[in-house]
Amino acid sequence: MDTPFKELAELCEKLEKTTKRITMANLISSFLKELRSDEIKPAVRLIIGRTFPAWSQETLEISWRTVIKTIKDLTGASNKDISRAFSKTGDPGDMTKILMEKRKKAKQTTLLQFPLTILNVYKCFVSIADAKGSGSKKKKESLLYGLLSRATPLEAKYIVKDILGEMRHGVSEGLMEEAIAKASGASLEQVKRAHMLLGDLGDVAYIALTKGVQGLKEIRMRLFHPIKPMLAQPVENVKEALKEHGGKTSFEYKLDGARVQIHIKNGKVAIFSRRLTNVTQSLPDIVKLILEEIKVNEAVLEGEVIAIGEKNKPLPFQHLMRRFHRVKDIEKMTKEIPVQLYLFDILYLNGKMLIDKPYMERWEYLKEVHGNIHLAPRIVTNSPEEAQRFFEKAKMAGHEGLIAKKLDSNYTPGIRGKKWLKIKGILDTLDLVIVAADWGYGRRHEWLSDYYLAVRDEKTGEFLVIGKTFKGLTDEEFKEMTKRLLELKIAETGGTVYVKPEVVVEVAFDEIQQSPKYKSGFALRFARITRIREDKGPDEADTIERVREIYERQFRGKDSYLRTRW
Repeated sequence: MDTPFKELAELCEKLEKTTKRITMANLISSFLKELRSDEIKPAVRLIIGRTFPAWSQETLEISWRTVIKTIKDLTGASNKDISRAFSKTGDPGDMTKILMEKRKKAKQTTLLQFPLTILNVYKCFVSIADAKGSGSKKKKESLLYGLLSRATPLEAKYIVKDILGEMRHGVSEGLMEEAIAKASGASLEQVKRAHMLLGDLGDVAYIALTKGVQGLKEIRMRLFHPIKPMLAQPVENVKEALKEHGGKTSFEYKLDGARVQIHIKNGKVAIFSRRLTNVTQSLPDIVKLILEEIKVNEAVLEGEVIAIGEKNKPLPFQHLMRRFHRVKDIEKMTKEIPVQLYLFDILYLNGKMLIDKPYMERWEYLKEVHGNIHLAPRIVTNSPEEAQRFFEKAKMAGHEGLIAKKLDSNYTPGIRGKKWLKIKGILDTLDLVIVAADWGYGRRHEWLSDYYLAVRDEKTGEFLVIGKTFKGLTDEEFKEMTKRLLELKIAETGGTVYVKPEVVVEVAFDEIQQSPKYKSGFALRFARITRIREDKGPDEADTIERVREIYERQFRGKDSYLRTRW
């Protein structure tokens, strides 16, 4: 018998009200063990709010405007009703539940006759994603209407949350890994490694629960299925990096470009962005370069693509993003915005996985295959003075700073640890998510131009506001941002538009202060946007823990009473 979607919704409701990690893992584990094998993948993806694997190019492409229109059609709610319901909870899912509870009783009878199942919901999402081309918008709307018309208010709450990718019940990928381990009897390390290689917890859960530990051990990297990039933790300076890495380390330029993962097999090349989006079509010049220079049958390489101007100086990041988003007039764009590729790692070569090899060994493999493609400028040193000179050289060349890589470190996809450290200099920046915006005044009255900036709470999945800013963007960027945010609009109250948390911006600031004004407990002083991070998704935004670390660091050598002063 198919598992009713109601059971998944009820599980999510229990998780939302539970704070103990062990209890949450046990609840999910018990649920997974009761599923049929064909329900495991969709159930896991729906619980974590990710309809498709991170590497998949499939998207639902349902705007919040479409969701609101559907809810209005189903419930007869007015704009005022929607704003009032959203104001009560601040959560789109809860707002949907409140409005759906007001549906006429006549419509409720149908729900009992044809209850939704997990497979019903997931297959409908797949059909929505498959609707493309002429007439696709109406088809998507029709499919969504049909789905929500069969949903109970509680089911509708979690359908909407899944559409937005905002579950807010505290089930992180790490917690799901624990639940899969419990349900399957595998070790947490085995599950984590499988997730690193597959990039999809649905696949991992299916293999763990149907094939057991042996199935997990047999998992290998799949070409043309990109894996999450290894991430670096920030440190203040080169001395701190040397100390953290035992006195000697490798320093590479932190190039001011876009990170790419390159998959090669028998003359076929695919290039994936940091967000695992396939950008091959936008970079024909890079594809040509790879085919000319990399003489191997199979490989997975990592590198950085930078846009270059006169004297090979890097152009601003936003110029490069124009290349990455271009699907038309590509030949013209390759001339207008020339790019260079720098390689800095190799993860797979001719059937051999290299992620478990030490960094220095991987570098030697890379040196053997890179041909005439640039390698990231690099030194290995134990000298703080030499490292500092190298840092200043990188900055003078127009790049962001340095990445320090521990010489014996393996490659850990998707993990931000201390094996890699980034040094950007004195200016503090955070990658933050825009969750709302105010309409401007005077010259900016037609634009959403005062942005609410939020960090991630890794424990709950919530985005916590830590400040606002209207500084940093050009008039053209204000216009583009307004258009983009209105497409992500959830609700509007007064002069504030609340949006789906999707747009990431890099924000510089002078200081972090404690503040009772925001739920996060912190506020940024003199915040200004330095760039729009098109290459990052909301799950890569900085966390509240990172904010606390910076806040504590500010008070080294200062009187401790300042730490608790509002």
